[in-house]
Amino acid sequence: MTSKRVFDTNVQILKYNVLKEVIRRAYEGGMEDAYIEIPKVICPGPKSSLRCCIYKERTIIQDRIKMAMGGNKNNPNPVEVIDIACDECPAEGVMVTAACRGCMMHACQDVCPKGAISIINHHAVVDKEKCIECGKCSKACPYSAIIMQHRPCMVSCKVKAISIDENSKARIDNNKCISCGACIYKCPFGAITDKSFVLDIIDMLKKSENNTKYKVYAVIAPAIVSQCRFGRPTQVVTAIQKLGFFQVVEAALGADITLYNEALEWKEKGLMTTSCCPSYVAFIEKNFPELVPHISHSVSPMIMTAKLIKHSDPTAKVIFIGPCASKKFEYKLEKTGGAIDSVMSFEELQAFLDARGIDTVECEDTVLDNASFYGRIFAKSGGIVQGLQDIAKELNVEGLRPVVMNGIDECKINLLKLKAGKSTDNFFEGMVCEGGCINGPLCITHSPRNIVDVDKYGSEAKEKTVHNSVKLYQMTQE
Repeated sequence: MTSKRVFDTNVQILKYNVLKEVIRRAYEGGMEDAYIEIPKVICPGPKSSLRCCIYKERTIIQDRIKMAMGGNKNNPNPVEVIDIACDECPAEGVMVTAACRGCMMHACQDVCPKGAISIINHHAVVDKEKCIECGKCSKACPYSAIIMQHRPCMVSCKVKAISIDENSKARIDNNKCISCGACIYKCPFGAITDKSFVLDIIDMLKKSENNTKYKVYAVIAPAIVSQCRFGRPTQVVTAIQKLGFFQVVEAALGADITLYNEALEWKEKGLMTTSCCPSYVAFIEKNFPELVPHISHSVSPMIMTAKLIKHSDPTAKVIFIGPCASKKFEYKLEKTGGAIDSVMSFEELQAFLDARGIDTVECEDTVLDNASFYGRIFAKSGGIVQGLQDIAKELNVEGLRPVVMNGIDECKINLLKLKAGKSTDNFFEGMVCEGGCINGPLCITHSPRNIVDVDKYGSEAKEKTVHNSVKLYQMTQE
């Protein structure tokens, strides 16, 4: 299961190999010399296939091992920069390439609104002091000789939390960062990555003594169905149990309840935005503080599901398995009440299964029927609104005018309208990842078929409404 085709990129494969070795040693021994031996296993040499030399690559792997073991404990952000892995990518902005023909038209010069382009020795030259990087010159050049060049991490960061320090290394401003993880997936060198808590999870599993001291539950995000490239989702459930988890529960169960609560809350407020995506909530808190009162008071499906588990089993440990970097931030927030004990990504789950020699294809099926159709399609952009509209009809709630905000750019545009009092919408569904959780940065693979998989998974739910999930929740409130 280590085939490259499991993952989208070589960066993910390298990350996976480090995680797998760390997990293997956590069970079989050898952690005391992990920083020395793991780099040799992954980069045996004598030549490096990824960097300038084997020594630099092994040093970088040592930092990746540190991230696999929890990263910087003093940094609350689950997203960190591995300095030595940062390739100091050029960040020139508007740049004239050798393709410039020194033509007579000078269209680039004519279209520049700031007079930032001069023609010197029959070659276009950009004055960086004047340039506003509008891109008009690039579009006007008949030879495509002028390009816009920015670091991939900076382009991916829609909240401008990434800057370049005096050593040309990427830096993350935690005051701006919303832990969405877009930079993780977009960095071509894997210099920006998420810290792993897998050793904490292993510790919880071991100390449970096969779930006799306390029980360890896994709550899986519905997006997992799009990640099952080997084996069926029902086989993945069994595989997770083989890792030592007592039971696997769908986060979609909590999504059902969240939907119902949000419908009732909207009925009372008349104007509301969602709270299920922690990066979206952080985006509002940091950029639109005046809109915070409009955020739903409902906890996320992850937290809701965990609360249900701990209501019936107070000593339980609950691990969330999903595609989000921001869930590694959310679960530690005071407002979650310690409902979740740790978070594992889909990437980490793959490494965990392979490190323990568990092949999902050979596992028997374990069927989950915790949630409804609507709870399962929470994973896609528009899924919340789709469910809310039907629930609103059942509750005889009228006047709902929803807008689906797919990705941070759409979130920003619509929230600006709301702030200015120019929006005609009254329910705002916000997801920072384009496409929704099915395209989270810590997914094993990102594919157009992910949305098809989630829709199919939703249609296979025995429950077509949220009523039974809501009844279960109401019983816990009595």
